[in-house]
Amino acid sequence: MVNETFRSPIAFQAPHVSVVTGASSGIGAATAVFLAESGSNVVVHYNRDKGGAQCIQRRIEERGGRASVAQAELQSREGAQRLVAHALEQFGKIDVLVNNAGSMIARRKLMEIDEQFWREVIDTNTSSALWMTQAAAPEMKRQGSGVVINIASLAARNGGSPGVLAYAASKAAILCMTKSLAKELIPWGIRVNAVSPGVIATPFHERFSTEEQFKALVGAIPQGRAGTAEEVAQVITFLASPSSAHIVGQAIEVNGGLWLN
Repeated sequence: MVNETFRSPIAFQAPHVSVVTGASSGIGAATAVFLAESGSNVVVHYNRDKGGAQCIQRRIEERGGRASVAQAELQSREGAQRLVAHALEQFGKIDVLVNNAGSMIARRKLMEIDEQFWREVIDTNTSSALWMTQAAAPEMKRQGSGVVINIASLAARNGGSPGVLAYAASKAAILCMTKSLAKELIPWGIRVNAVSPGVIATPFHERFSTEEQFKALVGAIPQGRAGTAEEVAQVITFLASPSSAHIVGQAIEVNGGLWLN
């Protein structure tokens, strides 16, 4: 659930368009709402949770914003290209791409990982960001500006908790890809950065962590609490805005002091 009292201090200059992948719940949903409150027209992407995406669309529209819901399988180039085409058809441009779609899929230790599982995790978390950026970059290059924000994870830094080897590796690849893309795209005015959340109270942990595991994770945070989706969304929106114009190729940690880079 997105915090209804959270408000953005940032105002984008219209017309402004954002595409948020995996925006039906959690960090993606909060980001879609926050960007819309900042004046951006938002494409709310989902893979399976159409109802969740439509709920976010309604919330945006009830607050006076504009949003369009779109389904796409982003593990393939074709799916990414269709989503970008949808954004251009609906709003005519893309200013911001938030590559948030991802999943742990399941907790599996080394000897439990097979080829199919490995490919699914990598394609869900890493390939999807690659294909989306590849599809959106030509439009951003044509207009001479754009922002890409990749969502990584604290697991990319510390290897994660037991059973997340594949997920941690996929997110570590996101950090490396962010730097490579930043170098390649900045000559065309396209800034690429990453946000790396720590332990965030979202449905992600409800699905992949037991209550005991979650309490242990929170207990290790120096700040003494889990983060919220809205706190991550605020950082993403800042990186999407002109206020961060000189930030390129960076990964911003949002983890309450759990990892000090």
